[in-house]
Amino acid sequence: MKKFLKIFFLVAIIGVFFYTIYFLYDKSQAKPVVFETTTPDVTNIVKKTVATGSVVPRKEIEIKPKVSGIIEELYTIEGNYVKKGDLIAKVRIIPNMVNLNNAESRVNRSKIALEDAQRNYDRQKELYQQNVISKTDFEAYELQYNNAVEEVESAQNNLQLIKEGQTSQSGESTNTLIRSTIDGMVLDIPVEIGNSVIESNTFNDGTTVAIIADMGEMIFEGKVDESEVGKIKEGMDLILTIGAINDVHFNATLEHISPKGVEENGAIQFEIKAAVDLIDTVFVRAGYSANADIVLDKRDSVLAISEALLQFENDTAFVEVETEPQTFEKRIIETGLSDGINIEILSGLTKDDKIKKLN
Repeated sequence: MKKFLKIFFLVAIIGVFFYTIYFLYDKSQAKPVVFETTTPDVTNIVKKTVATGSVVPRKEIEIKPKVSGIIEELYTIEGNYVKKGDLIAKVRIIPNMVNLNNAESRVNRSKIALEDAQRNYDRQKELYQQNVISKTDFEAYELQYNNAVEEVESAQNNLQLIKEGQTSQSGESTNTLIRSTIDGMVLDIPVEIGNSVIESNTFNDGTTVAIIADMGEMIFEGKVDESEVGKIKEGMDLILTIGAINDVHFNATLEHISPKGVEENGAIQFEIKAAVDLIDTVFVRAGYSANADIVLDKRDSVLAISEALLQFENDTAFVEVETEPQTFEKRIIETGLSDGINIEILSGLTKDDKIKKLN
């Protein structure tokens, strides 16, 4: 029994020894490297740059009052469509006390002057009818009387304008009623009933009562870096992506490139504008942020490969093409347009060539 165990252990030790020798030998042998391959694809190559900005109405108007006062009525709300001439608000005039006092004084003076002119007119008329004075002398007093009548009417109209913003002769026309000047949607009404407003004049922009815009015509306003602005020109196509509207892209046409750059965060930015082709089924709100892909160049249905497959020797581009299984040869190629990921192949490859992938 002891002899059997000695033989068993001896055989086991020899077996472990030879297995270890085989294992170490097998590990020391280099395994053959198997390279993966890929083939060229027929695809579209689009070279583009990106501009960030927002979508705004092309025509956006601020409605301002023609008289100063207090908002007495509001006739519309944000989101309503209005037509040119529709009522927006009504202003109650708070007259300036100095102007009001001067106007009242002018009315009183004009009435006194009219009474005096009336007396002279009546007196001279009686003398004229008795042929005591000539017609020429009488007409001078008649003119004075007519001027006094006109002055009273003018003074009263001026007083009424200061108090009410309109005259009795103006009919429905009044500066106290604020109306829309265009057809469009009311985007914002930044005032409330009871707010004071200032008229628009030479020295003051005035208080904005409403902002109205034509939402049927929108433009993209964005900024392009100075490194890219030299590559674009008016008439180029844009592909617009609006962050608030998922899975919908809008076409746009570049209309304007600012001739002057503005420094922002240490970089020079140039403003661009593009006309947006709206989609009837999608409502685009004013002020949506958007990104515009400006198409610098495009190739449709061309043979292309990934730029990661390219190798370079001096100024020559080449790839390694499989001639036999795991046997590759250098193939010089001519390249065209690149979008940063894929590159167009002009010559040197066919659709069926297998190209070695680089590790």
